[in-house]
Amino acid sequence: MNAMPTDRIRRSFSRSFGSYHCAAGPQARIARALAQRLVDLGAPSHFGTLFEIGCGTGHLTEALHQQFSFTRSTLNDLMAEAQETARRWGADFLQGDIRNVTWPARPDLIASASTVQWLDDPAAVVRRAMHQVAPGGWVAISGFGPDQYAELSALGSAARAPGLRAPDDLAAGIGPDVEILDLWQDRQPLWFDTPLDVLRHLRQTGVNGRAAQVWTRADLTDFSTRYRAAFSGPEGVRLTYHPVWIIARKPA
Repeated sequence: MNAMPTDRIRRSFSRSFGSYHCAAGPQARIARALAQRLVDLGAPSHFGTLFEIGCGTGHLTEALHQQFSFTRSTLNDLMAEAQETARRWGADFLQGDIRNVTWPARPDLIASASTVQWLDDPAAVVRRAMHQVAPGGWVAISGFGPDQYAELSALGSAARAPGLRAPDDLAAGIGPDVEILDLWQDRQPLWFDTPLDVLRHLRQTGVNGRAAQVWTRADLTDFSTRYRAAFSGPEGVRLTYHPVWIIARKPA
C-alpha cells in the first residue's frame, strides 16, 4: 500500500468532523448492518479486546457496543478529533496512518467501516488484520465498491476514492486456513432534491477531499444541468452507494 489520504483529504475530513455524524446516514446504516451481521454469524457476545480502524465520529463504535461487550478497546483514526470518540467509549486512542502505526497485539475483534476505500490496497489491511487478530478472533471490514458515486464518475469527478474494490478483491491473498464467513455487497441509491444538495452532502461528509476543482457559478450551473439530465428520477436526483464487506474468522 503506497497511497493514503493526502493532506487535502485529511483537512477535508477534519473540516467536516462536526457535520459528518448527522450527514453520513448511509455510513451509519452500514455500520449497524455490519455489527448485526456479526451477531447473525454467531460472534460471541463478549470480546476481550477490540481494535477499530478509522473510528471517525463513532458510527461503528456505537453499533459494536450496542451488540457486544469488550474488556478493552483501542480506536484508531487519522484525525486527532476522533480522540473524542475514544474518550466517549472509554477506549484507548491510536492516532495515525494505519499502515505505519503499531497495532495492538492479538485483538479478538478487528473491525472497520467505510474507511479502507481511502487506501489503494484495502486487501492489504484485511491480510494484516487476519495476521494480527488473535487465534479464534474475528475480522469485519467494510469499504465501498467500484460503483460508489458512479454518477459523479460519469460526469468526470476526481473525488473518487482510490480503493474501491469488489468483495472478492478484499479477500485477495487470505490464507486457505482462514474461514471467510461473509462477502457482501449492495447498491443503494440515495436521493436528493437537487444536484447542489448532492454536492452539499459530499462536503458535509468530507468525501470530496480528492477533488481539487474550484467551482465557478458557471461550473455549478453546468454540473446541475448535466446531473439532472442523466440521473433524475421520481424521487429527485440519484447518488449511488456501493457498500462491500468481508467478515472472517481465524482458526483457534
